[in-house]
Amino acid sequence: MKTVIIDRFKVTHDYSLGVCYVKHEDGVVEYIGKSLERGWRNNQSRVSCVPEGVYPLKLEYSSRFKKKLWELYGVPNRSECKLHSANYWRQLNGCIALGNKHKDIDGDGDPDVTSSRIAMRRLHKVLEGNNLARIEINNK
Repeated sequence: MKTVIIDRFKVTHDYSLGVCYVKHEDGVVEYIGKSLERGWRNNQSRVSCVPEGVYPLKLEYSSRFKKKLWELYGVPNRSECKLHSANYWRQLNGCIALGNKHKDIDGDGDPDVTSSRIAMRRLHKVLEGNNLARIEINNK
């Protein structure tokens, strides 16, 4: 089973920044991009990043986004934590966005992610043919 790895290197009250990789069954690790989440707010639903840990991922259709997205399961006291495209932490409600790089796009002083749709397509391509994977989230 493939493993998506998010290594966070900065967690604030507002946002969390990290790097995303996929570890293949044969041990090969492939770089995907940068990650962006809301900051740590005691795991409160819709306003906090996902707690560190290992969680099952399932590819499922999202009626809100009108496409298949990877969703995390088993997150304590949380549901609907997904991997989807977004550029700004304030666009995320407890989900994880991927992008090509961290950059302050809108000039508000907070790092954002660029080219989120491209990074998400890269993740879906690497996980293609699978409906199940797992995600490992680490604070470095």
